[in-house]
Amino acid sequence: MRQKSIEIEGHGHNAPLPMACRIGSILATSGVSGKNVKTGEMPNDPDEQTKHAFINMASVLKAGGLDMGDVVKMTVLVADEDFSASINKYWTQSYPDKTKRPARHTLVVPLKGGSRIRLEALAVAKDG
Repeated sequence: MRQKSIEIEGHGHNAPLPMACRIGSILATSGVSGKNVKTGEMPNDPDEQTKHAFINMASVLKAGGLDMGDVVKMTVLVADEDFSASINKYWTQSYPDKTKRPARHTLVVPLKGGSRIRLEALAVAKDG
């Protein structure tokens, strides 16, 4: 198979699916939560969850041989609309140059397991 499943230690799903899948230069992630992988806990604070979601996304991308600069589209799933300030805070930290930001879409949806935010990304590697 051409596919390569990507995992990061301490973060996973309670289902038989990887954190990401890469085929050639393309990597697509599953939902990446704001779980603190060092403690194994899901922070209650929305800002902390958002911070850890971006940290975890960077870790998933790195495990697949990519980085945040390779993301072409990010989908943000949130449990409520009160996340805008936190999302934009970590978004602009991850992408300080407004001319080099990926496309982004935010959806308000019910989430499970104490998660209040999940990120999904589509990324394209430079090396193919």
